[in-house]
Amino acid sequence: MTVLVPVDAVETRKMVKAMAKNPGPMYIRINRNDLPILTDEDEPFEIGKLYTKKEGKDVAIFANGVMVSKALEAAESLEKEGISAKVVNVSTIKPLDQQGVIDMVKGCRAVVTAEEHSIIGGLGGAIAEALRGETNLPIEFVGVKDTFGTSAYGYDELLEYYGLTSQAIVDAVKEVRKQK
Repeated sequence: MTVLVPVDAVETRKMVKAMAKNPGPMYIRINRNDLPILTDEDEPFEIGKLYTKKEGKDVAIFANGVMVSKALEAAESLEKEGISAKVVNVSTIKPLDQQGVIDMVKGCRAVVTAEEHSIIGGLGGAIAEALRGETNLPIEFVGVKDTFGTSAYGYDELLEYYGLTSQAIVDAVKEVRKQK
C-alpha cells in the first residue's frame, strides 16, 4: 500500500491528482489544521520522491506533514548555533526512496526524523531501515511516544503535549550529535 503524508494544501492537491493516476491501494493522512504553505505551485509532485526544503551539511532532518515546518524552524535556530541542518520532506512513506535517503545523508554526521505519528512503525523506522548497513550515522526520532492519546482545546496544545515542536527537534539534533 502506498502511504502519503502531505506537507501542505498545495502538496495535498498534487498528491490526490497523482493518486488518481496510479493503480493500487493508497492511504493519505491529511492534517485538518491550517499548515504553512511550503510547496511551490510550479514544483512537480511524484509519489516516492524526497524533497529537500533546506540544504545543510551537519545533520539531515527527515520530516513529513506539519513536522516539516517545525524542522525548518529548528534548522533556523540551529543555524544561529553554527549547526547546518538539511531538511527533507518525506511526503511518501511507502514506497520510500531508499537510495534517495542514502544520498541525502552523504556528508552529514547525524540523522533526526520528525513526524506527527508514533515513533513505532513510522517514518523514523523507515529511515533507519533504509540506512541500515549503509552508514553508521547516529539517529534520533521525534514523534509520539508509545502512549495513550489525549484531548486538548487546540492543535498546538496537542503538539506541545506530545513533544512535536521545533525545540524538540533542536534538542534531538543536539543529542544525536553527542553520539559517536
